[in-house]
Parts: sequence; C-alpha cells; structure tokens
Amino acid sequence: MSYVPDTVRAFVAERDGDGVRRGVRPFPFTELPSGEVTIRVEWSGVNYKDALATIAAGKVARISPLIPGIDMAGEVVESSDPAISVGSRVIAHGYELGVSRHGGYAEYQRVPAAWIVPLPAGLTTREAMAIGTAGFTAAMSVESLERWGLVPGSGPVVVTGASGGVGRMALSMLAARGYEVWALTGKADEADRLRQLGAAGILDRSVLSTGAGRALEAERWAGAVDAVGAATLPYLLRSLRWGGAIAASGNAGGAELSTTVFPFILRGVALLGIDSAHLPLDARREIWRRLAADLRPGAIEDTTEVSLDSIEGALDAILAGNARGRWVVRVGAAGAA
Repeated sequence: MSYVPDTVRAFVAERDGDGVRRGVRPFPFTELPSGEVTIRVEWSGVNYKDALATIAAGKVARISPLIPGIDMAGEVVESSDPAISVGSRVIAHGYELGVSRHGGYAEYQRVPAAWIVPLPAGLTTREAMAIGTAGFTAAMSVESLERWGLVPGSGPVVVTGASGGVGRMALSMLAARGYEVWALTGKADEADRLRQLGAAGILDRSVLSTGAGRALEAERWAGAVDAVGAATLPYLLRSLRWGGAIAASGNAGGAELSTTVFPFILRGVALLGIDSAHLPLDARREIWRRLAADLRPGAIEDTTEVSLDSIEGALDAILAGNARGRWVVRVGAAGAA
C-alpha cells in the first residue's frame, strides 16, 4: 500500500448563492469518491466542459463542491484490482468524471477499475493529456467515418470548429491519413496554423448561410467531422455527397437542429453520433492504442501548459473562445512521465 496524504491540493468549484466560488484549496482525501484504483494525477486537460462546470450558467456540475477535470493521467498508487498494478501509468476520462464525480484537478483521485485505460506504449502521461478527451473524440470520429466507408479517395472532408480542440486533432489525423481536409473556422488568424496541420483549404463561416433555406446544395463533401452543432450541421447535411456521413460530437454552436429529411432520403447520408464519455472500456482501450500509433495526431505538439494555480485563466479563455490548441494542466510534481 502506497502513501496517500490526508489532504490533497485540488482546484474546487463550489456553489455560492447565485454564483460559483472556485480556486485551489486542500481537499480531504476521505471525501474523494470510492474506487478500486487510486491515481497520483500527473496531468489533466482544459476542456470546454471543464470550464462550464465552474460557472453558474454552465449546467454541467451535478454536485457541489466539485473538483472538475474530465480527463487525467498518472501513476497508480493503490489498487484492489489484480489487473491494475501499483506503479503502472494509466488514463481515465469520461463517464461521470468532473460532472457528478470528482475529476482530474486534484493531486490524487480514486477511480473505478472499470474506467481505467493502461497508458499505451509510445505515449507519456503528458502526451496522453495533450491528446485528451478532444483527441480521443476526434479519433472516434475518424474511426466512425472510416467504418462507414470513408477512404482518402472518397473525396474532400470538412472539419468544423477547426481551431478548437476536437477540430484541430481531427484535421491533423485526417491529413496524416491522406485525406483532402478543409477547415471551417470563424477565426481567420488561425489559417496559417491550420494549413501547417494539413488543411488543404480554409472556409469562412459565411459559407454556412450561402444556401440557407434550401433543402439541398451542390454535393461537395464526402464526409465531415463536426463539434459545433446547430450552427454547422444544416449546412453539412445539405452539402454532403451521396452516401456521405457526418461524425457529430458537440453543440458549441447550439443544440437545436433545423433541417429536412431530404439529405437522408435523396442522398442516403448518415449522421453518426459520437459519445466519448460512455464508450465501453474495450473499445476505449483500442482507440487509445491507435492514438499511440496510426491515429497519433501531430496537433499534440501545439500544446500550452498551465498549473493548478493558473488554471482559472485558461478556463475563462476557453469560455471566451480564445483558446488556441490544446492546454494541459500540470497537476502533480512529476515531469513528462
């Protein structure tokens, strides 16, 4: 049995009247949730969902106080599961972490063994969190499109929200696999960085309104990765080629969807839902194996590091739409293990 402290340093968000009080403070180890595995957290990530969990209007946090952090990577210091050894390095993300159960913004965290992914060979814990939930979601999106039948010869693929976490990762993966990838973004100053990741072309958001009101537009895209939602899905549906598909994973642009049945019944298109939070463990581990191999994104090099003490600025930036690339949180004292 390894040593764990009586209290851990954690970034905590707690309801305070109509607002939320947040900051780093000691948190009793005994108040962490039960779980067969105790992790000394080395790295976590900054995700849009984490930021929403720290504001009153976010509608994400299900408990108060809450330690946010929907993903984490670190070293196992206690385990009652014989399949998970003390001293091994692991990843945990999704499920209820950082929502209705304390998450990765704590020096130590207890997690059910059924949520644990062994760190794949070829990745450090820092690199795993540079990929994080965003990269995992992007990999699921690419895998789902290819399972549907998409191949590089199918035609151009568009990635929406391309300057965001999922978008950058998906663009990088698709370009590395030989696809002609177009980046749709509202941030014109990101064009050069997106081209460096492999974008064949850049689309401005104005394209979304060119065919507004039409049931169908000219067939353009063989596939799409979308993490934006209501603002982009109608355009993608009406401009997909026959038999094309969209992997949809987010609603940053809204949750409502206004479209017609015509793309489905006249062009046979598919809308593939991507739920990275509850993917079964075996499939989750396989995606991570591929993230260390053929789906490893070049975008992980574009990473900004923050500490627990400086995380508030990162959370505010992502809410304001000012995040660029992936942000990782150095939680523990370990290096890039």
